Amino acid sequence: MEAGQQQSNFSHLDSSGRAQMVDVGQKAVQRRFASASCKVRCLPPTLAALRSASMPKGDVLTVAKIAGIQAAKRTDSLIPLCHQIPLSVVKLEITLADEGIEIVCGVATEAKTGVEMEALVGASVAALTVYDMCKAVDKTMVISDLRVVEKTKQ
Repeated sequence: MEAGQQQSNFSHLDSSGRAQMVDVGQKAVQRRFASASCKVRCLPPTLAALRSASMPKGDVLTVAKIAGIQAAKRTDSLIPLCHQIPLSVVKLEITLADEGIEIVCGVATEAKTGVEMEALVGASVAALTVYDMCKAVDKTMVISDLRVVEKTKQ
């Protein structure tokens, strides 16, 4: 290490503090799974319209599900320094609850690195799609509580 350089404890920074992609070449391929969730709070009339499939822009929940799956598959194009990972499955569940919409995105792969970013991107883009398709009828919507729920490797 040269004078003035410091050792970084962050895997995405080199010894000079510059951004770098993590080298996973020496890691073993493992079955990996991650799930992420988030919520979209909305007004009761919005929920009623979603339940009756009467939103002006069409089938919101199906479009949001497809958008979330598509986004998870493209995470490496959206998040700098993410690895391109072959996904074996992306499952997106959207549930209408009393206070709004609950979204859970589960992602699996057999790779050298995890898929929590793919799960987070899938859940968040599904929520953004709900927001986009409902914003004309509900100006009060709030997307919240985006988080990793589970992360495993075998």
